[in-house]
Amino acid sequence: MSRAWGLLCRACLALAAALAALLLLPLPLPRAPAPARAPAPTPGPGLRRPPARASAPRLRPDDVFVAVKTTRKNHGPRLGLLLRTWISRAPRQTFIFTDGDDPDLQLQGAGSHVINTNCSAVHTRQALCCKMSVEYDKFIESGRKWFCHVDDDNYVNPRSLLQLLSTFSPSQDIYLGRPSLDHPIEATERVQGGGTVTTVKFWFATGGAGFCLSRGLALKMSPWASLGSFMSTAERVRLPDDCTVGYIVEGLLGARLLHSSLFHSHLENLQRLPAATVLQQVTLSYGGPENPRNVVNVAGGFSLQQDPTRFKSVHCLLYPDTDWCPVQKQGDLASE
Repeated sequence: MSRAWGLLCRACLALAAALAALLLLPLPLPRAPAPARAPAPTPGPGLRRPPARASAPRLRPDDVFVAVKTTRKNHGPRLGLLLRTWISRAPRQTFIFTDGDDPDLQLQGAGSHVINTNCSAVHTRQALCCKMSVEYDKFIESGRKWFCHVDDDNYVNPRSLLQLLSTFSPSQDIYLGRPSLDHPIEATERVQGGGTVTTVKFWFATGGAGFCLSRGLALKMSPWASLGSFMSTAERVRLPDDCTVGYIVEGLLGARLLHSSLFHSHLENLQRLPAATVLQQVTLSYGGPENPRNVVNVAGGFSLQQDPTRFKSVHCLLYPDTDWCPVQKQGDLASE
């Protein structure tokens, strides 16, 4: 009996020890309830689900700086045609770079967007580079996101231009345009003060078709382009303005030209451009006096005699609400 009682006591002591050990263990802290999620909105009219990644800010027309290079003798019919057509639809983003003052441009509404570069009116590579140097500096001062250069024989489609640039980030190294050659140009690079002469190959976008540079890339060009440096850089390769841009971008910075078939110059056969695609292009051009038939094949309310460049016809198809456009069906692009 005493033995059984001893065994029972030892069992009770073991149970008590076990209970004491359990009481000494830390109790788990209660978790805060997870915040309730708002239900996802059901897509309806004008409502879309948010994208997985944040999209880039929408590009606005005023984010683009369009530089038109011209000369005093072209202020009449040639520049006047641009002011009456596409520049009238993009006046705040367009800047005219010329080589002489002209009060008539003020009367046509160009105003403060006409910049006298004080460069020579002679069509030499030095004069061309002088104007491009001023264009570059004015763009940097503007703080805008994109720089686009065109000539005074280009029609620019502001909608197509904005749509194209919207597919890229202005902070990336973007150089858009159309080469006039089917191969890279090869140039001799001369170091200032003599020294080693090297050969460099690079693509360049012809200024006659227009080209665009992102602000990110333009800022990287600054050591060779800003505050007159562009002209001294051009002398290293002894090439015109558009070639010098390609030299800086590809030859010095190692970036690359993105070839685009949406830019057009008078150097190509414009009649081969399909009529149904004319209104989607970014720039158009026309042949000079030596090739007056080199124009886009587009129908409209004007005859070839009334509209030898076809710019008025293109403009009225894009903007039929223009007060001087004849009444016609938008999108009538049958071949003439």
